[in-house]
Amino acid sequence: MIALVDCNSFFCSVEKVFHPGLNGKPVCVLSSNDGCIVALTPEAKALGLSRGTPIFKVRGIIEANQVHIFSGNMPLYAAMSRRVTSILRKSVAHVENYSIDESFCYLDGYSRIASPEDFMREVAMRVRLFTDIPVSVGVAPSKTLAKIGSKFAKKYKGYRSVCVIDNDTKRRKALSLSKLDDVWGIGRSTLARLAYLGVQSPLEFADKSGQWVRSHFHLPGYRTWLELNGHPCIDTSEMLRRQTIRTSRSFGNMIGDISTLRESVAHFAASCACTLRGQMSQARQLTVFIMSNSFRDDLRQHVGFDTVRLGVPTADTMEITAAALKILDRLYQPGVLYKKAGVELSDITTASPCQLHIFDTVANRPERAALMTAIDSLNHRYGPRSMRLAIEGESHSPWRVKCEHRSQNYLTDINEILRVKI
Repeated sequence: MIALVDCNSFFCSVEKVFHPGLNGKPVCVLSSNDGCIVALTPEAKALGLSRGTPIFKVRGIIEANQVHIFSGNMPLYAAMSRRVTSILRKSVAHVENYSIDESFCYLDGYSRIASPEDFMREVAMRVRLFTDIPVSVGVAPSKTLAKIGSKFAKKYKGYRSVCVIDNDTKRRKALSLSKLDDVWGIGRSTLARLAYLGVQSPLEFADKSGQWVRSHFHLPGYRTWLELNGHPCIDTSEMLRRQTIRTSRSFGNMIGDISTLRESVAHFAASCACTLRGQMSQARQLTVFIMSNSFRDDLRQHVGFDTVRLGVPTADTMEITAAALKILDRLYQPGVLYKKAGVELSDITTASPCQLHIFDTVANRPERAALMTAIDSLNHRYGPRSMRLAIEGESHSPWRVKCEHRSQNYLTDINEILRVKI
């Protein structure tokens, strides 16, 4: 059996941990630059707010109902996520992190100690006791069914945080009560294909024959069908290695000069390269895009993007940044006020010895790789961006995001540690 532990409204729950007076009140967490809602509590949803809504469109609702808003604070959320994971790893031998707020726990052999339901309910209570983060747990033979179970555990309080799908009757009932677009692995294109074929529910899809599924869908669709029928076949350890890495952000202020725009693109390129090295990969394709403020009809509009192939797959920050800046110089148009930019790495492969290019302009790749390792080590020890390229600019640059409602980094910054007045 496999258990999925899902933290409820994780970003909001973390904010409520450090602001206990917010229990039972509407809370929203905003995206970078305080642009739109990315997480919200059930109390906020009851007011008509939803994820992805631009904050300026619902300002009236927020002010009228005294909704508490916070700027996104990923260092704080990541630190709390590590604490939740630590508790899970002390309770279950094999834990696999899937995202910042989700983890798969493999329960093979634990049935000799207690039933999966009682065991995972105790784990959920332990997480709540030591972190004050509520979690919902789905237990099932496959990961897809476990995710469906976690949704039921989150929606219905009668499950007391744990929903177990351990027989065919429960499986069929859960699938009949679920929606196709809520099933893990069914994206927009698959959903449209199923609708075209007349399939309206997960149960109808699961009841199709394997031959029918193979004739209409590729391997990912067939694997989802197997999972819905209780046959585990999805390896999330492979999925965690991202096939594209993208860093993009709206600016705190619109930018018109090329020098400031170069700082932002250099920063995004360096961030992508760091993530690339973190998953032991290298990329061969690089895309850069810039865009103006589409909400300002009174200003000149421009959207530009371009993609280049790198001669040799690389994770070198300096090489990737230099290539990104060359693209930016081609895209930039004087007189346009830009609001957003981004960098994306694709065609990602595992970091390993690769075929060099006869016209490779980097002559000292082994030394450059050692330098990147040293920089990553120092940044890990002294804090993110402690060592960076000079072209990335300073923290007060005008393109930096606005965080007017950010909580302090109580768990990662000694200067912002929580103070208790007695």
